[in-house]
Amino acid sequence: MERRPGLQTVLVYVAAIVLAVVILAPFVWLAIMSISSAADLSSRPLHWLPQVYDFSRYVTLLSVGTNSAGAAFLASLRNSLVVAAMATIAALIVAVPAAWAVSRHRQVGWTIYLTIGTYMLPVVALSVPLYKGLAALGLLNNVVGLAGVYLTILAPFTAWLLKSGFDAVPREIESAAMIDGARLDQILRRLTLPLAAPAVATAALFALLLAWDEFFYALLFTSDQRAKTLTVAIADLAGGRITDYGQIATAGVLAALPPVVIGIVMQRALVAGLTQGGVKG
Repeated sequence: MERRPGLQTVLVYVAAIVLAVVILAPFVWLAIMSISSAADLSSRPLHWLPQVYDFSRYVTLLSVGTNSAGAAFLASLRNSLVVAAMATIAALIVAVPAAWAVSRHRQVGWTIYLTIGTYMLPVVALSVPLYKGLAALGLLNNVVGLAGVYLTILAPFTAWLLKSGFDAVPREIESAAMIDGARLDQILRRLTLPLAAPAVATAALFALLLAWDEFFYALLFTSDQRAKTLTVAIADLAGGRITDYGQIATAGVLAALPPVVIGIVMQRALVAGLTQGGVKG
């Protein structure tokens, strides 16, 4: 094997280190803020490392006492998990057949680009009709209604991602299965989806992250703990007269943990999909 020049290797490692620092630095600082005392956070000059380690904010936000800050935070965390999961599953149910149809019938391919064009509209322009629709259905301040709103965002984007995955699956495999008498649903379930598993996992991960991080619609369509999501709950922490930046940082760290765990799980699913989707020659 030909070895790369030493300078090129050094530049590759330097670029990787710089990228890692840029990506991880904000989260590291967030974690440091979460365990810093109020005196450390307000000191001049700023203490980059806490003089006193304070984990009381984690205890506060993870407490389950009635009408406590922790109970409100955990309720918002539960709502975010439920809404993101419902919206992602619904988006995959809608997007998989839509993406397959567009991939296999190019004459209707313009439809997916038309739906993607809705992303060019500002969310404020869609808020009024969505609000009136939810109000008419009695789904305001409801996790099901919020998941339905997120579906309008996730379905076009997920279908667009899945189309490229289905394009990579040879049509000849599906044609051979159809000649052997397989039904369309069997072809999709047993052939196409396993072969496109990496694309499906990637689309699911992106959809989940989009739903998890959404703020505007969650702020507009929810009003209390029955449906308020984590992004709104964190914003509420900064709404008082006195802002505890350490508590906001603690909430941010806790809010980042589920996507990290889900990302690790989905990464394993990607590898599994690549091995399961291999075609033996």
